[in-house]
Amino acid sequence: MKVQLSEPVVVGGGPKGTRMVIDVPSAELRGERINAELATGDAADWATVNEEMKLAALDVRLTLKTDDGAFIYVEYSGRMDMETGLLAVAPTFETGAPQYSWLNRVQAVAAGAIDPESGMLIYTIYEARPVHD
Repeated sequence: MKVQLSEPVVVGGGPKGTRMVIDVPSAELRGERINAELATGDAADWATVNEEMKLAALDVRLTLKTDDGAFIYVEYSGRMDMETGLLAVAPTFETGAPQYSWLNRVQAVAAGAIDPESGMLIYTIYEARPVHD
């Protein structure tokens, strides 16, 4: 998944840390079973950065539209190391589209980083599956 981020709006310090709102003007998800792009203009990350400005808690929500017209709501939380720019998140998905109903059962995990050339946040997403004996 590739995500373009806007400049953060720094709300300021509060009881949980420094709150920032970072708009997501574009996003695309490409995989073996899905191809989708950002469907709406209201996607964002409501991040909170700790007092030392070293760790951000992420709270991201967006809606994707697949290449065959289905809508998929995505939300994830996770952590970003502000010194290295590395991220770890846990996305979940919601859809009413029958061809993507399998997503409603997926708990994903993802690792990401900002690509220095494009400025895009690039995630590799994995489907976490239970292990059976």
